[in-house]
Amino acid sequence: MDEDIGLFPVFDVPDLDEEEDIAEEQYKRSVFFDIETGDFRMDGAGRMTEATGFEAYMQWCVKVVNTPRYSCLAYPEEIGTEMDEAFEEDTHEAVESVVEREITEALMVNPRTESVKNFEFTWDSGSLYCSFTVQGLDYEEFEIENLEIGMGG
Repeated sequence: MDEDIGLFPVFDVPDLDEEEDIAEEQYKRSVFFDIETGDFRMDGAGRMTEATGFEAYMQWCVKVVNTPRYSCLAYPEEIGTEMDEAFEEDTHEAVESVVEREITEALMVNPRTESVKNFEFTWDSGSLYCSFTVQGLDYEEFEIENLEIGMGG
């Protein structure tokens, strides 16, 4: 009788954390939300149209930057920005620095975000507009341009 064979079979257990991480990094399709109109995009029959996973991710980026942190109980604490703190600064440069940090931290929460860079700021009659580049996993960089930044979001 062979002594190497046990009563119970022996096998390696797969690491479930790796499988969950891969699932979290995939872009998921969603309903297309038109940020300019503030409503869902509809087709000719009045049905909501679908956004690709990448389109949904781009929409998520804009939504997160425009959402004040802690403003929606359905969102986890790390979702959103705290822009009111930025506008307490004394100079435009200091405000821009805090805005850049807030946007970067908010977008890096998503495992699909590889980097946020190339910030450009424009001041117009007391309003601040921001443009920046987002690098998502497995996709080309994309620009978010002339996003109005205000207190509370």
